[in-house]
Amino acid sequence: MRANRKELKFIVGKDILLDVRNRISFLMKKDPHQQGDFYRIRSLYFDSPDYRCFRENKAGVSPREKYRIRIYNCRPEHMAAEIKQRHRDTITKMSALIDRNLFDRLIKSSPADSVKALEEAALSRKEEAAKTVLEKYMEHVANEFYLPACIVDYERSAYVYDICNVRITFDTNIMGSREFYRMFDHSLTGRAALDSDLHVLEIKYDEFLPDEIAGVLGGLGLSRSSCSKYALCVERMGVSI
Repeated sequence: MRANRKELKFIVGKDILLDVRNRISFLMKKDPHQQGDFYRIRSLYFDSPDYRCFRENKAGVSPREKYRIRIYNCRPEHMAAEIKQRHRDTITKMSALIDRNLFDRLIKSSPADSVKALEEAALSRKEEAAKTVLEKYMEHVANEFYLPACIVDYERSAYVYDICNVRITFDTNIMGSREFYRMFDHSLTGRAALDSDLHVLEIKYDEFLPDEIAGVLGGLGLSRSSCSKYALCVERMGVSI
């Protein structure tokens, strides 16, 4: 489980994105795990047949949860089932590493078979945190019929700052897809979540945003957005509240 953190989101144009990058590059360093200019994040989100998670996000319900399976650079290594909980601006994440077999069963099976697969996976875990995540997935599949709803794919550049564990990310080329069987395919196709000149800027930190970081971001006129990338993708696919 990751501790409670503040998360602020903004939808910005390319000029603002470049301005922010130039401003913070003197204070912050690139994420040491990032190779090159960016890395690819791909998440498969689960939702109920009536898109409960999507509707709660659009309505600003707090607290709320999202269920997703996340991979990096289209690779199955370190694939994790995650539960992201939000209460106003504060987020908490729980995760459990899963294997390709469980992923395949979740996207190909009926709800009953998916419940069985999750139950088997939970029983095999010794770590209580991982077991809890899988049991919560199982509960939502069994009781609310959560199924694969949308893949969200994007390129991320990240900068980090040690004080208050600040992390600023730039998410570009955000795309939604329902080609679940192509989760690990570099040639995945889908629909853009935003117009080509718009991107998502996220600021995450513990406790408070240090003055030196807040100072360099001041005067940009950033406008907060409550919509998640998942909600943006689902909306572009024609789902509405």
